[in-house]
Amino acid sequence: MITQRLRHPAPEPEQNDLHVIALKEGARVTEAAVLVPLVRRGALVNVLLTQRTAHLSDHAGQISFPGGRVETADSSREETALRETEEEIGLPRARIALLGRLPNYEIPSGFRITPVVGWAEPPFELAPDPFEVASVFEAPLAYFLDPANYQRRQYHFRGRHRHYMAVPFEGRYIWGATAGMLYSLCRMLDGAPQ
Repeated sequence: MITQRLRHPAPEPEQNDLHVIALKEGARVTEAAVLVPLVRRGALVNVLLTQRTAHLSDHAGQISFPGGRVETADSSREETALRETEEEIGLPRARIALLGRLPNYEIPSGFRITPVVGWAEPPFELAPDPFEVASVFEAPLAYFLDPANYQRRQYHFRGRHRHYMAVPFEGRYIWGATAGMLYSLCRMLDGAPQ
């Protein structure tokens, strides 16, 4: 079912949707890609997430998907997502079957992120890069497919009100682009209205 749903074109986020975080007007764009890894654990499907280390200059301490900037040698956003996942958490690309893409996300820090959904087939061992990754954890996909688990939040920053999506999970605070990508996955898999 997941593969079939992801084969259809991704619904583009509406600019007025609160889960969309737009680039600042005139901002320089940095292209990036992340992998949204789905992992079967017995009868369950989990989503694999990382927590970034506190000292990083971009998005320090935040919960995210493995990924990063597009490099000139990358032939596609999928290649970027696979390369970055291998570098950040040691998950070999040979263990990942690509399933599709979610809508791009543009965020105020200047990144345009392409989320690539992949199936990571166990068994595998992870080797997180200690400079970038504080921890790696899994959470049930079913939790993120329930629209009731999402919260719409706002904050005041540099003279503007910004709206964003959050999805707390077992004491962890998943917010911003990562929560928005999870919400897009929820929408694509019919967990929420489109």
